[in-house]
Amino acid sequence: MPQIGWFEILIIVVLAILIIGPKDFPIMLNKLGSWVSSLKNYFRDVQKDFVNAETIFDDELSLKENLLDKTNNKKKDEL
Repeated sequence: MPQIGWFEILIIVVLAILIIGPKDFPIMLNKLGSWVSSLKNYFRDVQKDFVNAETIFDDELSLKENLLDKTNNKKKDEL
């Protein structure tokens, strides 16, 4: 996988300034930053949803196991 160094980043920035223009370059960076921020927030929310789903699943599984243990203990006591 190719790596991008500082020199390549500098070339990309200079080309972007020449193509976009020096007045619109900060506006473009601001929009790009807001898009990256919203994308990070989206993935953080998705990750949080998966963690919550896993926690709920683990809680339900432990409740089911506890209920099975209690019913098995109750059947043993009746015998």
